Amino acid sequence: MSGLEMRADRTLKGGHVLAMFVGGFGVIITVNLILAVNAVRTFPGLETESSYVASQSFNVDRAAQDALGWDVALRHTDGRLELAVTGADDRPVRPEIVAATLGRATHVAADSEPAFAWTGTAFAAPATLAPGNWNLRIELLADDGTTFRRRIPLRVAQ
Repeated sequence: MSGLEMRADRTLKGGHVLAMFVGGFGVIITVNLILAVNAVRTFPGLETESSYVASQSFNVDRAAQDALGWDVALRHTDGRLELAVTGADDRPVRPEIVAATLGRATHVAADSEPAFAWTGTAFAAPATLAPGNWNLRIELLADDGTTFRRRIPLRVAQ
C-alpha cells in the first residue's frame, strides 16, 4: 500500500468522539481552574468592608481634604523616595504620617512601608525600586485633625 492510498477501515467511532469531547472539555476546565485559583491566590483584599458605609462620608472627607489646599508630589531618584507636601501658599507642610504603603498596583508581593524622615522641606526614605509603575498609598494627619488620604502613582524608568 502506498502512502497516498487511504485505508478504508479507519472510521470515526463513538469512542473516538467521546475521547475528543472529554479531552477538549478537560483542557478547558483545567485552564479555567488554574486561572481561578491564581486569581483568588493573588487577590490583595478589600479596600473597605462596606463601600456603602464608606460612601456616606466621602464627599465630606473630600471637601475637608480640599480645604487644606495641599499638593503632594512624589519622586524617586538615586535609591531615595521623596514626598513633598506643600500648602496653598506653596510652602512645605509637615503633617504626621499615619500610614504609608508603597507597592505595585497589581499585587501585594512587593508592598513595603517606607521609613520616611523629615528633611526640612520634604519627607525622604530609602527605596530600591524596579522599573515600572508603583503606587504610594498615604494617610496624613493635619494639625487641625483632618485626615488626608491619597494614592500617588509613580513611574520608575528603566
